[in-house]
Amino acid sequence: MTGLTQSQLAVPYLIAGVLFIMSLSGLAKQETAGRGNVFGMLGMGIAIGATFLAADLQINAYVIGSVVIGGAIGVVMAARVVMTGMPQLVAILHSFVGLAAVLVGISTYLSNQHAGVVHGIEVWIGVAIGAVTFTGSIIAWAKLRGSMSGTPLLLPGRHFLNLAMVGVTVALMVPFLQGHSVGGFSGVELLYLMTAITALLGVHLVMAIGGADMPVVVSLLNSYSGWAAAASGFMLNNNALIITGALVGSSGAILSFIMCEAMNRSIWNVVFGGFGTASGGAPSPSAAGSQGEVTEMDAASVAATLMDASNVVIVPGYGMAVARAQHLVNDLTRILRDSGKTVRYAIHPVAGRLPGHMNVLLAEAGVPYDIVLEMDELNDDFPKTDVVLVIGANDIVNPGAQTDTASPIYGMPVLEAWKAKTVVVFKRGMGAGYAGVANPLFFHDNTRMLFGNAGDTIAALVSNLRER
Repeated sequence: MTGLTQSQLAVPYLIAGVLFIMSLSGLAKQETAGRGNVFGMLGMGIAIGATFLAADLQINAYVIGSVVIGGAIGVVMAARVVMTGMPQLVAILHSFVGLAAVLVGISTYLSNQHAGVVHGIEVWIGVAIGAVTFTGSIIAWAKLRGSMSGTPLLLPGRHFLNLAMVGVTVALMVPFLQGHSVGGFSGVELLYLMTAITALLGVHLVMAIGGADMPVVVSLLNSYSGWAAAASGFMLNNNALIITGALVGSSGAILSFIMCEAMNRSIWNVVFGGFGTASGGAPSPSAAGSQGEVTEMDAASVAATLMDASNVVIVPGYGMAVARAQHLVNDLTRILRDSGKTVRYAIHPVAGRLPGHMNVLLAEAGVPYDIVLEMDELNDDFPKTDVVLVIGANDIVNPGAQTDTASPIYGMPVLEAWKAKTVVVFKRGMGAGYAGVANPLFFHDNTRMLFGNAGDTIAALVSNLRER
């Protein structure tokens, strides 16, 4: 059977590209996210199917086996992952894209080392971006998984080290393109050397980023993986890869920029600074014990407080995700709304450890989209709120971000929950948040602490409300 030529492949690739754009458009809103996912899957199916029909593709047992094994692994991973594991799953998937770009770049160069300067630039840039994405994503995966501390590693002269590695990468490209050897290194050996340098750069860049910045890092690595895929598309002369990579790269960059704007940060500060750290030392948490005494509350008392309230705001955080309490929180919401109370959710841009983490959890539980609001939409309403329920959140409701100039998160916009009449914090204990910063909110006069696993405490709260 005669396969499709490059000009014929352009048609299904164009259709796939349109579906990818429709997918991104759908994913921009919770109401249309499901449809967006369907468009994305359909587009990817068309792109893969068309590629298998390409005239110049040699289909053999290795190709078929790779697709079958990779697809099976993907199905199993997606089926088994829980929402708390989604951030690290996304990070490790980004690393696969980076590794693929590295392998594609090296293999295309080995198959044709005299293809010209343009091809050499494509290989060099593709491998460099891929290597940074590969190792950076592995470090992000380890931090998100808890295998590595979220505290930033801020080496003395780290900016100079980064600049030196970038400079060497650029400098080595010149003899590589000219086909000259340097210090006894041939062209392919220069490519290997550059791969090692940029892989180390990826490690160092992400190691220097603190835990509170990980949602932005995941988004940024998503952008890197897109550009790596686009570079692979140029190397392979594959329009589908170029289109897909450009869409992923640009959308990831835009999302990272939006998140940084919401955090009052610059993207360069995130990439090169470590969260809120202008000096050479890693941030250290404040001494929580010197701020006063906390006031505890039990589920029955919280239920009574809620029944007396008319306006309630719920602030979800990563602790809710860990406890898998989103369905119980939705039950709580229904009970309160059935009692005539106004209930809304306040979502911080970096709540959780993945962009949109809380939105996905709440959508999964069936929380109505119209009561899930972003920080800018709700922050001014806290002074008019009777009760705020902070469920497993910490850094995103920390007043020290506005008042404590020595705090590592100083300057980050936060949800001003402390302005409400009463704040109830659902928390396991008095530990600091992911950024390693103590929270003065716990000691405010209008704050009450409900200690315990969020799933257990909310279940007890729901039970008490149903009995009233």
